[in-house]
Order: sequence, then structure tokens, then C-alpha cells
Amino acid sequence: MDLTTWNALSTDSIVALAWVVLIGFVAQLLGGSLGMAYGVSSSTGLALLGFSPAASSSLIHIVEIGTSLINGSVHFRAKTINWRVVFLIGIPGGIAAFVGAMLLSTFNSNWSKPWTATLLLALGLFILFQFVRGTVKPSERIPHRGWLIPLGAVSGFVDSSAGGGWGVMTTSTLVASRTMTPAQAAGTTSTARLIVAIAGTVGFLIGLGPENIAWLSVVAMLIGGVIAAPVVHVVVKYVSTRVLGIVMGVALVLLNTRQLLVAIGTPIEWVLSAMLLVPVIFLLVFWLITRNRQSRDV
Repeated sequence: MDLTTWNALSTDSIVALAWVVLIGFVAQLLGGSLGMAYGVSSSTGLALLGFSPAASSSLIHIVEIGTSLINGSVHFRAKTINWRVVFLIGIPGGIAAFVGAMLLSTFNSNWSKPWTATLLLALGLFILFQFVRGTVKPSERIPHRGWLIPLGAVSGFVDSSAGGGWGVMTTSTLVASRTMTPAQAAGTTSTARLIVAIAGTVGFLIGLGPENIAWLSVVAMLIGGVIAAPVVHVVVKYVSTRVLGIVMGVALVLLNTRQLLVAIGTPIEWVLSAMLLVPVIFLLVFWLITRNRQSRDV
């Protein structure tokens, strides 16, 4: 299946491009409204279509140049961007993304996926617990550059070398730190992603070469993102902070449960079962904790 030039199109390729448009739509909806999961959801969908890790990550970073501009304009109008944090995480993130892209162009980075998925799953459970409780509120603290710079660097490297993770790592960490609301974290990380996307793209263009980029899929992903843009604007404007936080937590848990189990070679039926059981187990544990707390208060 050749998706690099128009002349190489076949019936199978056209069907595949239609699926790529759908992947672009869903990924933009998540990435634009939550500031996370664009790369993770895109790489998951592209892997199902047979894209290699390097091919999917290079495609995603090229597309993210366009989607980051779209997301940034939405959040700029909504006034949910912290420009200080944008540069503190974006610049080190861009440098690390370039390095990760160069490495992925040469080596296989599957070794990093179980670790990344475990970390993100833990953050997702923490955020989901906090927002279901309804006690997460932004404090008056200002995010410190002492942890913002390493956060940007680690997230940028993981994003380009593992095929996604920038939004999930940076957005979830900012929310978990209680220094930003979910909307502010989403706007800030979506805007900073532009720096990471450009740096990662340069790394892949050097490492893989322009002739090995699936340019038709780039167009298809962008079409899906443009279609999703109006929906993103409605979500950002009208969905409450608590709902955004809960949706973010659920997405983190489900996506990274799958990523972790697939990375360690779990059979697909076990993966699907776990994705259904994890939220149920979490809700049961939360109910038991809440019931125990209420009994103590009585």
C-alpha cells in the first residue's frame, strides 16, 4: 500500500486514506479540546493500518504543524494560553523531539512504550479520581521552571521516539500539579506543541528523507482535522472544567491500558477486556472509599 504519491493510488489505498481522514478527525477532536491524545490516538489508528513507528510518527509531526496552528487559534480566542509556560516546555521539548526523531529513524523505540504507558496510566487514574471527587481546583501557585523544563524535554523525546505522548504527559502533569485548569493546560500544551512538531518534522526529514514520508496521508489527516475544528471550538467554549477533567482522565486510562498491554504482547481479547474492566474497577474502588469516608463522618 503506497501512500506517498498520487500516481501510486489503488482502490485499497483510497479506502486506507478514508480511514486516515477519520483518524485525523478523532485525533483532532481529542487533541484540540483536551490538549492531549492526538499523537497516541493517531499512532494507534495508523498502526492498525500497517504504518511503521517511524512512518506514523513522522506523519503525525508533520500534520501537527497544521493542527497546532488550528488548536492555538481556538485557545487564543478562548484566552486559555499561558505564554510563559508555552516557551518553558516548548523549547526543550523541541530540542528533545529532534533528537528522538533522529533516533527513531535509525532504531526501534518499542522498549520505551511500556514505561510511558505505565506512567500515563497512573496519571490518568490520579486525575480521574480527583475530578470525580470534584475537589480539583487551580491554586494560586505559578508553575516553576525547575520542573517545567525537564517536563518539556522528556515529553518531547517520548512524543517523537514513541509516536505520541506530548499532550498526555504535559497536560496531565500540569493539571495534576493544580497550577492550571484543564482548559488552561490544554491551551498551553496545544500551543507549545507547534514548536515540538516543527522540530520533530525537521528530524524526520533529515533521518528518513522526504521521499519516505506518506504525503497523501498528511493531506488526509489535515482534512480530518479541519472537519473537526468547529466541533473543537464548541467543546472548549461550553464544556465545564470538571467534565473536561473527567473526559481527560478516562481517555488517559483507556488509551494507555491498551498501549501497555499491546506493548507487552498481550492477546487482543485480553486488551479489550482490560479496557472495559479498568474503569469498572476504578469506580468500584472509588465507591468503597467514598462509602468508608461517609461512615466515618457519621
